Amino acid sequence: MSLTPRGGEKTDGARHGGERRRGGPDDGGRPGRRRALRWSATVLAVVILGTAGAGYLYYQHLNANIKKDPLNIGDAKDRAAESTANAAGQKPLNILLIGSDGRNNKKDQELGGAKDTFNTAPRADVQMLLHLSADRGNMSVVSMPRDTLVDIPTCTDPADGRVYGALTSHITNDSLGRGGPGCTVATWEKLTDIHIDHFMMIDFSGVVSMADAIGGVPVCVDANVYSKDSSGHGSGLKLREGTTPVKGVQALQWLRTRYGFEDNTDIARAKAQHQYMNSMVRQLRENATLSNPGKLKDLAETATKALTVDDGLGTVAKLYDLSKELKKVPTKRITMTTMPWQYASATSGRVVPKPGDAEKLFRLVRQDIALDGKDKKKSTAAKTSSDPAAADDKIAVQVQNGTGSATQAAVTGRARDIVQLLVGKGFTQAVSDSSAAPSEEKTVIRYPSADLEGDAQRVAKALGVPLSSVKKSTDVSGITLVVGADWRTGTAYTAPKDDDSTPDSAQVINGADKKQCMHVNPSYTW
Repeated sequence: MSLTPRGGEKTDGARHGGERRRGGPDDGGRPGRRRALRWSATVLAVVILGTAGAGYLYYQHLNANIKKDPLNIGDAKDRAAESTANAAGQKPLNILLIGSDGRNNKKDQELGGAKDTFNTAPRADVQMLLHLSADRGNMSVVSMPRDTLVDIPTCTDPADGRVYGALTSHITNDSLGRGGPGCTVATWEKLTDIHIDHFMMIDFSGVVSMADAIGGVPVCVDANVYSKDSSGHGSGLKLREGTTPVKGVQALQWLRTRYGFEDNTDIARAKAQHQYMNSMVRQLRENATLSNPGKLKDLAETATKALTVDDGLGTVAKLYDLSKELKKVPTKRITMTTMPWQYASATSGRVVPKPGDAEKLFRLVRQDIALDGKDKKKSTAAKTSSDPAAADDKIAVQVQNGTGSATQAAVTGRARDIVQLLVGKGFTQAVSDSSAAPSEEKTVIRYPSADLEGDAQRVAKALGVPLSSVKKSTDVSGITLVVGADWRTGTAYTAPKDDDSTPDSAQVINGADKKQCMHVNPSYTW
């Protein structure tokens, strides 16, 4: 029997290819600035899984519950190129999961705490990118600490046309208040160059309602914990050692707890959220009571009211199709990670993407390489742009000499040599650019916008540079080849072998690991 609702559309799911605030009464903010709520993307996974089973129940009513917003409201130049299909014609699927601390209704304000932030711009205090592989064999989740400093692109509010100018090195959770979730999507695409197909967002009251609807989520602590100290820091979470099913406000307390877990940082909180997400997904798949139509109806009602999604997911039928795709992934092939990070400065509580490791993690996701290391080796040669390249003699290329390093001086005239090589291959518009003296360990080709990706890849192919070294960057105005320290001599480029292992700094957690237990900070035991 088909579960596609009568009168509804039938969709094909397979086609988706500064300093930290310190102190304060609410788990990490300044007094009166209680913004520290953290959401787990689990509740969003619950939404799509739970709604799936009830897709045929009062379809139009449920559709009316779902709130919708544009997917990406950033400038076109900051957007990532669409994912390319594998040899079987399948495309990966990327969904940005957003937990909002909006306080624009009474219930949200009560759960959030602070009265002085009522009706202020919401913040994206949880951001997780869910990547579903093209073959639907594995799923990877990358979370970003909410205190990460990033470049936020220009965004245009779809409601009133207000234009928010671009920001440099700004806290990522402010992106949501700059026109809506479409600006958070735009910020992720600018940072990672990963095309995002959909977003799903849930707020304060939504997470409490969802935890209640599912009947509780088992979580574990290795000692009695009480997240509250004499200065007022803490979420109020109080649990005994061992495993406890949490729901309602207690689930919310778990998700927002920083003081009491490990080193009392936002990173520890993200780890607790990962544990919650994995546990909830297992609960959904293993709890037989969810096959009860009454339970499913309640879950569907709660889920659809809690959600804001992009137009591409704006009906129960579309959510159902998506859930069928997600259900194909075994729990043991779900990998949770945190974006590799480092502190912005020795005195700052803010963090930035860790050079090398963060970009490596983003590359693995872009190239659809499983983060659990269990995939067969994939060739990146087929992942060419859908944008056709211009004729070689019409492609303008700037060549920079990046062969210098901390231990070696740059090779004199190296950019000129490669320009001559390119001209000999028919790229007659190649020129040497001596205005910059970059230092690059590996040769790289950068392009500023998606319409030049095909041209950049054509240059790479002509020189034997792998496509993994072709990167979108708004730091360049045209196609720019930086000859790296790995190509100091000769005319034949030998690409170094890519290391496709997930960086240790990504803090990998497997979705099937039932032994996860949060370490309690000794200062918060009872």
